[in-house]
Amino acid sequence: MSERQVVVVGYEGAEMLDIACVTSTLDAAVKLGATPPYAVALATPGGRDIDTGTGLGLRAGRTLERVRGPLDTLLVSGGPGHERAAADPRVTGHVRRLARESRRVASVCTGATVLAAAGLLDGRRATTHWALAERLAAAYPRITVDPVPIYVRDGAVSTAAGVTSALDLTLAFVEEDHGAELARLVSRWLVTYLQRPGNQAQMSIFTGPPAPEDGLVRRAVDLVTSGLSGELTVAGLAAAVGVSERHLTRLFLDQLGQTPGRYVRGARTEAAAHLLASTRLPVGTVAARCGFGTAEALRQAFTARYGVPPSRFRAAAQRAAA
Repeated sequence: MSERQVVVVGYEGAEMLDIACVTSTLDAAVKLGATPPYAVALATPGGRDIDTGTGLGLRAGRTLERVRGPLDTLLVSGGPGHERAAADPRVTGHVRRLARESRRVASVCTGATVLAAAGLLDGRRATTHWALAERLAAAYPRITVDPVPIYVRDGAVSTAAGVTSALDLTLAFVEEDHGAELARLVSRWLVTYLQRPGNQAQMSIFTGPPAPEDGLVRRAVDLVTSGLSGELTVAGLAAAVGVSERHLTRLFLDQLGQTPGRYVRGARTEAAAHLLASTRLPVGTVAARCGFGTAEALRQAFTARYGVPPSRFRAAAQRAAA
């Protein structure tokens, strides 16, 4: 296959961000050198343009009924119109047909309802937006609905939680297809904080510290997230943004509710969790890449944050992937 053919299924009332997070991420991957490149198209019933319900419309690139495989990826978006789409036998029939002709199948947010109606989630573990997970589980008892992770990958079928988790799932696809380095380049290009591991809780998005409003803190945070393997001392960060250590600490406590040192430790631990879940790198290598001096230092930080050592976390992530 000279190109990776990706078809995003939309419908009247599909969520704009569900679609854009996927298409923009794959477009960035192509611009940054993905080989073979992705060829992405939005397919809708009848090839009609769709109203996203946010005051914006989307022009269809292909007619759903006329799409033929083989496809690399078939992805169904969510949105307020998901129940109507799931109740339309033409939509579910063609999604079911195309799933047989695709290397992998995915949904974003309430797009899981369409996959469920097509019978593609029976016997599988899946997720959807936390607010609608209970409804999906009640309507489709053959699915094991897990409302906690930001995405779930069960064999060749993946489901992502609400809206921007589409970006995390798509970055995971880019990493699977082209390696971790390109995925990290894409995440930096998109100016997203970090590529979150799929088993990160959806609700942690809301309970975590808010994005810093202060420009100096944002610069310091950018230095941390783009250079986790460096020293990242409070003195070094303060010097880089042109303030005293004491002033930087006050700013971090005010904006993020934690000291710079604690923030660095948390960012490194999250990055280590991602590498442990998505690669086979030795724990010592993960520790070095994430700025921990030794595997023991990583173990201590990891156990303090997640309650389990890195080896047990990796084993659990691998079991979930299997």
